[in-house]
Amino acid sequence: MQTPCIHVCSIEPATGFCAGCGRTLQEIGNWVSYSDIERRRIMALLPARLAGAAALSNDMKAGHASGPERPL
Repeated sequence: MQTPCIHVCSIEPATGFCAGCGRTLQEIGNWVSYSDIERRRIMALLPARLAGAAALSNDMKAGHASGPERPL
């Protein structure tokens, strides 16, 4: 059975996707019960999910790094 898992398992709170493979917890948990067609459909979505998550992470880092300073 084909799997996108790369053993970097950590769910990103901002997206709900695994940082390693891009799947949701539900998709990871149900992976073995999905048909080959369903697994291929999900796997086709993963590159865009991971790219979007990386862009969101970069935006968040940049926003924190360049945001206005607040007085204490």
